[in-house]
Amino acid sequence: MSAQSEGRRGATVADVAALAGVAKATAARALGEYGAVSAKVRQRVRDAATELGYRPNEVARSMSTGRSNTIGIIVGDIENPAFAQATRGASDVADAAGYDLILSNSGEQPDAEETAIEVQLSKRVDGLLIAPASSLRASNYTPITDAGRPVVFFDRVVYDFDAEAVIAANRDGARRLAQVLLDAGHRRIAYVSTLNDLEPVETRAVWDEHGSLRFSPGLASSVIDDRVGGIGTALRAAGVPDPLAFVRLGAKLNGIGRTVTELITGDSAVTSIIASDSVIAIHAFRAIRDIGLRIPDDISLVAFDNAPWTSVTEPGITVISQPERELGAMAARLLIERIEGDARPAVRHTLPQAIIERGSVGPPRARLLGSIQ
Repeated sequence: MSAQSEGRRGATVADVAALAGVAKATAARALGEYGAVSAKVRQRVRDAATELGYRPNEVARSMSTGRSNTIGIIVGDIENPAFAQATRGASDVADAAGYDLILSNSGEQPDAEETAIEVQLSKRVDGLLIAPASSLRASNYTPITDAGRPVVFFDRVVYDFDAEAVIAANRDGARRLAQVLLDAGHRRIAYVSTLNDLEPVETRAVWDEHGSLRFSPGLASSVIDDRVGGIGTALRAAGVPDPLAFVRLGAKLNGIGRTVTELITGDSAVTSIIASDSVIAIHAFRAIRDIGLRIPDDISLVAFDNAPWTSVTEPGITVISQPERELGAMAARLLIERIEGDARPAVRHTLPQAIIERGSVGPPRARLLGSIQ
């Protein structure tokens, strides 16, 4: 039988062994890269496999080696450019290390995330990268450790679960972003996020002796916890009497555009908005334009995430640039190390953010400034 016809029907390990002139067990070790096989024999087997068009049976190899050479990644929203960048970073690292990446989307819903974890584990992934849908729901992740698989969190942490995590310096970034607005004269500063929480943030606000804002218990998303904490701390230090008055979580429920419109109109309108990500920022940008207001003459707008569009609008949007790709890449490197036997204690890694000032910040409108003096 010709090599070409063997490739059409699907060459087996036995076919490869016969062509290479070795035992089937030797061919299996060479193809699976385990056990003792000389370099000369290994190359002969590989050449035979190439000639026959042999494709390994990944399920069988997983059962024999205990490894699938796949990594699962679960993100909050695949339409969010920040998660796309993180996934690309993880994919590049995984590919270079010989791992395939399987992507799932939780939609920021803990129940959907729980299902995604179950599906990923059923595919026998060697480990999981997760941007947690809830920092409070540690029970979602116990099936991973019960299955003997490592997990590394990125973008957020889970408060009561011991696992490696890679996050950005959101508290400091939020404080710096708020300070840009404070330095321009703003005091009515809103923060808008689509991520929801179980109860109003005011009910859990705790101010320490240094004037720093923390939440007890923490907010459902650690990234929002850090950002609201950083903004609140900066506003209180500036003498703003109610630093949390214009925090709006769960904006997706009401509609981002409607939430923004309600904030920037009426007698208690804000003079500036901090968007929690670039998706919220573009909705805010449109809502502001739709009601005939101008940035920054009427409203100042700043955001997290340096999405490409933020530098080409008129004006450009002042942003905190996050290390999105490196978040995913570093998390993947850490996970692969654990898959391959690293048993060091779990560490939380924090990557710096950079502020990019553009033209979207100006002084607050005089008619609103007078109402808060």
